[in-house]
Amino acid sequence: MEVPLRAALLAWLRADPALAALNGVSEEMPVRAALPWLAIATSASADWSCKTALGREVRLALELHARGDRPDAAGDLVAAIEARIAALPRDQPGFTVVTAQFLRARVEQQGESRRAILLEYRFRLLAD
Repeated sequence: MEVPLRAALLAWLRADPALAALNGVSEEMPVRAALPWLAIATSASADWSCKTALGREVRLALELHARGDRPDAAGDLVAAIEARIAALPRDQPGFTVVTAQFLRARVEQQGESRRAILLEYRFRLLAD
């Protein structure tokens, strides 16, 4: 269920007009892309089954790279990403998203006015 969740989440994020400012939404860090861009940094899953259904708990980290010297430089993009993930449809092909929970964020100032923002989420899924 981890791979279908990754695909569904990427498609959902790409379809959001509020994220049109992103130059890419990809499964891995793009080889060449102008800032800002968003990618899945990593994911891992564990069993979350119950007596009646197979289940997975998937932890997924998204990484946003953007420009800006101000601490709030990418604040609007982060808010739009968080809102879009919160609105992810619960019914997906082959599984149901039981919970989608924000866990933590980390912001790192990098050289040349670059910021890397890591957003980590936990998804609990049950197979259909």
